[in-house]
Amino acid sequence: MEEVEIKFLEIDRPALEEKLTGLGAQKIGDYHYRRIVFDHPDFRLDKAAAWIRLRDEGDTVTLAFKQRTGVTEEGANDSGMYEREVIVSDFDATRDILLKAGLVEKTYQENKRTRYLLDGVECDIDSWPLLPDYLELEGQDWEQVYAVADKLGYKREDAKIFSANQVYKLRGLDDRNYVRLTFDEQIERTENRF
Repeated sequence: MEEVEIKFLEIDRPALEEKLTGLGAQKIGDYHYRRIVFDHPDFRLDKAAAWIRLRDEGDTVTLAFKQRTGVTEEGANDSGMYEREVIVSDFDATRDILLKAGLVEKTYQENKRTRYLLDGVECDIDSWPLLPDYLELEGQDWEQVYAVADKLGYKREDAKIFSANQVYKLRGLDDRNYVRLTFDEQIERTENRF
């Protein structure tokens, strides 16, 4: 299933939150996510711009397969993202199952998210280690997402159809080169660097 999502980088967080509130957006909550990204030992998923993500969202644990679609040259927008996600009951047990099935942990990451809902669109202010905050808009269709972007004063041509990895690359970093990437520690990969 296609993920309908765009990002706007280099945001002014206080001004954005004020605008969201002024437009009547409902604040859903603040979240601190932890995730493990898995691949095969030969990183064949990565070579296909894909990954398996196990994420603890605090009240829910999800397992997802994600794949960038319409991948173009570095720094350019993709055409979209395929995502298939299920809810699982236990983060650690699911991790063990994936490892026993022969997958390897590519990276452990954390990020923080503040979520608002405006006109049926999730407006997420994302914070990642080593990156400035950015806005992610996700909805049911592209028209809906771009309508909310317009309402918030963002230009369509500034929208990024990007993964977080692509945002890191714009900053001269590659999050895949960290075995652990949290707000408190960043441990770089010593082997199999990307």
